[in-house]
Amino acid sequence: MNLLLAAVLAVVLTFGLLFCSLPLAADIGLPQADGTVLVLPHPAQSIITLAPNLAELVYAAGSGDRLIATVEYSDYPEAAARLPRVGDAFRLDLEQILSLKPDLVIAWDSGNPQAAIARLRSLDVATWSVEIREPADIAAILEQIGQATGKPEAAQEAAAQIRLELVELQQQYAGATVVSYFYQVASSPLYTINGQHLVSRGFELCGGANIFQDAAMLAPQVSYEAVIAADPQVLLASASPGEENSLTRWLDWPRMQAVRKGALFTLPADEISRATPRTLDALAEGCRLLNESRTASGR
Repeated sequence: MNLLLAAVLAVVLTFGLLFCSLPLAADIGLPQADGTVLVLPHPAQSIITLAPNLAELVYAAGSGDRLIATVEYSDYPEAAARLPRVGDAFRLDLEQILSLKPDLVIAWDSGNPQAAIARLRSLDVATWSVEIREPADIAAILEQIGQATGKPEAAQEAAAQIRLELVELQQQYAGATVVSYFYQVASSPLYTINGQHLVSRGFELCGGANIFQDAAMLAPQVSYEAVIAADPQVLLASASPGEENSLTRWLDWPRMQAVRKGALFTLPADEISRATPRTLDALAEGCRLLNESRTASGR
């Protein structure tokens, strides 16, 4: 072997050893609602969301530039309203989703058809199914979106702000007496939420006690008689701008303590119904109204 060839081999061997010693890019693990972990081999460059709150969360995490499509009613922030639609929360256009070739589809575990999610996975579409039951989960999902897109800084900042607001909310009402409430999701038939729901978990921070917290279903149907018998101190419901107050029917039962006190309050529908950073604003407003009722009662 001549000296030149030996030198070349030495250089190749040196660089080969150096290359082998470099760490490979780590897989990205995303915890799912069912306890499994979705593994991405690289940060997602193109994302489709299957619920309006999921689109909002992607923008809040600083990764809105990665969102290529979403579903109907995704209207916040304004940029989300201009994205292509691939169906709605209940009916998904799988053919269109496949044609867009997303790196990641984010699904709402309790809001999307499980059969559609399973079908996407069977077609080798990376589908991340998430659920938010605690206000702090919003912060965690934001951070996970940041990891999924390789853009953690903005997501961590947004998550830190949420955690700060939660601490402040809890401290503001520390030691407050309990106020019972009924949260009306729909009036005909009458639906509510149980204690595992995000809204219930949020109001627990300020002493709110859901009269149906022990119900087995997340959003059970209940009777008017059951609400009247529980006699909550406050009646709450969501309402969109310009929408009629759905709580007015309760005025037919003037003996209820919430009706006697005029404690029939509505909260902005999008903010309280979509699990996003804006939910913290709606929870803070709900806590203020619960406290207003508490103060009026002298408790």
